[in-house]
Amino acid sequence: MTATTGAPSGAHSSDGQVAEVAGDPFTAVETGSAIALGVISLLIAGLLPLLLSALAEERRLSAAGIGLAAMLEALSTGLVTGLAGIVLKPRRLRLVAAVATVLLIVADLATVRASGSGVFLVRTLAGVPEGLMLWIAIGLISRTQTPERWAAVLFTGMGITQLGVATGLSALILPRFGANGGYVTLACATALAAPLCLVLPRSLGAAPGSEGGGGGAPPLRGWVALAGTLSFAASLTAVSVYILPLARQAGLSVAVGRTAISVGLGCQILGGVLATVLAGRVRYITIFWICALAFLSTWATYAVSAPAGAFVAVTGLAGLCGMLAGPFLVPMTIEADPSRRAAMQSGAVQLLAGALGPLLASFVVGDRDVHGVLVLGAGLLLLGLAVVTVLHRLAVGDRGRAVEAEGSPQQNHRALS
Repeated sequence: MTATTGAPSGAHSSDGQVAEVAGDPFTAVETGSAIALGVISLLIAGLLPLLLSALAEERRLSAAGIGLAAMLEALSTGLVTGLAGIVLKPRRLRLVAAVATVLLIVADLATVRASGSGVFLVRTLAGVPEGLMLWIAIGLISRTQTPERWAAVLFTGMGITQLGVATGLSALILPRFGANGGYVTLACATALAAPLCLVLPRSLGAAPGSEGGGGGAPPLRGWVALAGTLSFAASLTAVSVYILPLARQAGLSVAVGRTAISVGLGCQILGGVLATVLAGRVRYITIFWICALAFLSTWATYAVSAPAGAFVAVTGLAGLCGMLAGPFLVPMTIEADPSRRAAMQSGAVQLLAGALGPLLASFVVGDRDVHGVLVLGAGLLLLGLAVVTVLHRLAVGDRGRAVEAEGSPQQNHRALS
């Protein structure tokens, strides 16, 4: 179940502000702008299959290069987000956001003239401002009294924007302007972050288990929970960046593959809404098991070269379950580490998973056959599910022993009297 600090489910104060765990409450404008900044920083995540595959079709990347480019950008973003959460104090956030926005626009435009190793370099550098922007959003979310609910709001907003942009790219931009048009569009979308920089919180208060804004290192179970997060999420990113090549090897057209990606992003919106509704009401372990079965069914369908309708349908199912499961990684880490130090690193670890999955996939795919990524995804998924299940059972056992320990002194007192 979700661990909270005793706030109402909505995490709002009586005057409509969003309550912090420590410090002054955030206004609705501050909260919305920080989450919107996070949505913009993560926009590229839903567009990687389209943009990188477009680069590959233009002979600017190889099939293995798709996974490597995705890995480098996600790795850079995750490392910057994680390190910023540990070493930086959340001060002068408006200035940080403004500088990051400009740098990201420059990186997106620089991709237009890049190919091969140049793509790797530019997209790795793009991960730095993306990581700083996401650090601001995660910092605010981790300081609310129901972080899993606000994480679901972030994920839902991410799904909506990714769907809109991906649909526009598939229908209008990529067929006419190719990959360059896609990255120019991405730069224009990034520019929308500029006005947000004026209304962000100027600073954030300290989070639980930290001093002066630092996060601190999680305990052992917290690290294990993060390892489970890494494996679970890496399985999804490993497969997702190869949807278009999998469609082609199933004998389907590029248009079908792009449609599947758009449908998957659309279903992510439903998954985000469902996660918002179910947060605090359904055990995370139940969600993980249901979603794992859906993912395995999807990948089995990819493996047997299903017809277009089935391919698109299961991609939509995977999109829904991916967005549903994501926010529940937060209560999972909170149960393993109630200090929330591991939860504060969950977002960064999920980004690192976005790097690890494509990296591992690049070793098991080739230009002629990418089905090895399905075996890899299944293995990572089952490993992550095993870790999560063991941690949950340990936590249940701990709670049972705590209840017994609380009851023992009373029983002893009755026996003596």
